[in-house]
Amino acid sequence: MRERRAARVLLFDPVGRLLLMKGRLASAPDEPGEWFTVGGGLEPGESVAEAARREIAEEAGFVDATVGPVVWRRQGHLALQPGEPLLIRESYIVARCVGGEPSREGWLPHERALIDDIRWWTLEELRTARETIHPIGIAELLPDILAGRYPDPPREIPWS
Repeated sequence: MRERRAARVLLFDPVGRLLLMKGRLASAPDEPGEWFTVGGGLEPGESVAEAARREIAEEAGFVDATVGPVVWRRQGHLALQPGEPLLIRESYIVARCVGGEPSREGWLPHERALIDDIRWWTLEELRTARETIHPIGIAELLPDILAGRYPDPPREIPWS
């Protein structure tokens, strides 16, 4: 089975809101969308921090982000494309930016087709959300991160 390393970004604005995207997988384009953090696969030779900066610019248009430490890790199986199961190894990294309206200018055609929304969320909105947000339990995990208490080494969190 092929493996894919990914940088998932906990991107915060100056008031502590988290940027999330809502979308569907190419392997399930007709399914309802779910919310997830900005991020994506690492390019060959790219570090998690480098991938995080690139993904923030491509997916949200923020080029001023300050990237911090990796705080969580998780892994699991997923088919991003039909018939192509992968072992996904995600590193969740903290980043901060000036905030404002995210830009969709850097989105590729498949992202435009599969991403339904992108917006900032408060911790209270995450706690009361009725929609699925990944990683599961993010609202319970975020208070330490928002307070600047970062686990060392990064905390292993469940896939589902």
